[in-house]
Amino acid sequence: MTGTPGDLEYMRQALDLAARAEAEGEVPVGALVVRDDTIIGLGWNRPIAAHDPTAHAEIQALRDAAGRVGNYRLNGATLYVTLEPCPMCAGAMVHARIARVVYGATDPLAGSAGSVYDLLRSPSLNHRAEVHGGVLAEQCRQRLKSFFESRRKRAGD
Repeated sequence: MTGTPGDLEYMRQALDLAARAEAEGEVPVGALVVRDDTIIGLGWNRPIAAHDPTAHAEIQALRDAAGRVGNYRLNGATLYVTLEPCPMCAGAMVHARIARVVYGATDPLAGSAGSVYDLLRSPSLNHRAEVHGGVLAEQCRQRLKSFFESRRKRAGD
């Protein structure tokens, strides 16, 4: 278990949001945006319910935060997410000027915070974020694993 006590607490809250996604039949990913020790944005996966391929947890949390603060730039904020961001979400974080990204489980297929791609720290882009992965990784990974095992079991019935 890596991360600061604050990182661990916020990641637990992101896991609660992932449970909300799962309860809605979505892939269980949760995210939240924190600035100055205050949660300013919440999100969970909703692409199926919203009929929106961009409705990933991170995008939902960024939209919520930007709406609450009245600015699309979220300078000084940290985004917590249970699964390593994909390229779309990493790009949105760069545009939002997220200072720090903390994620749980690594995404070996589309991870863009260092595992497959490293968009959040790319010297080619106009903004870079500090990245910390592996916070409550096993809990995050297990939630995803259980979800997909359950889906495969239902498909086989």
